[in-house]
Amino acid sequence: MNTSPLMPMATAAWLVENTTLTFKQIASFCNLHEIEVQGIADGEVAKGIKPYNPITSGQLTREEIDLSSKDKDRPLKITNYDIEVKETEKKLKKYVPLSKRQDKPDSVLWLIKNHSKLKDSQIAKLVGITKNSVVAIRNKSYWNFNSLNAKDPVAINLFTQRDLSEALEKAERRINKERKLKEKAQKQNIQSQ
Repeated sequence: MNTSPLMPMATAAWLVENTTLTFKQIASFCNLHEIEVQGIADGEVAKGIKPYNPITSGQLTREEIDLSSKDKDRPLKITNYDIEVKETEKKLKKYVPLSKRQDKPDSVLWLIKNHSKLKDSQIAKLVGITKNSVVAIRNKSYWNFNSLNAKDPVAINLFTQRDLSEALEKAERRINKERKLKEKAQKQNIQSQ
């Protein structure tokens, strides 16, 4: 397990400037050589590096620094080994160039023809078009319907194959759930007769 702090040089610079710790203690904590820490203190090493406060980042406490400042043989102990990095699943809206925007209705037509189990709302979300436009294309009442040519949206990079697969899996789950509810209702109908 790596116990060195984030940005060791910047952390060492902060500790040199803001504490009475020995160079040995700082070097040990930051996994640096004692001479490097002395060079930081002399301004010869880490020129231009902005000092990084290990207290605000939760890697050290003021109490830990005070304990080690009083006992020159006591090493600093990092308080947080695991820095939690949150991965957000939220997708950023991808910019679609003008040249590709005219492909959106063509992609909707392709999805309607090839993946009929997708709901209009799913198609609208995938392609990035209004639900009303999807309904109009499905009903052949879209203003420009006669000039539409079905185009695979994955091939023209409107969205990824993964996005399409996830939408199809969701549609499959919805269809299975509806089928089970229908069967359950039929069984209850038969039993009540």
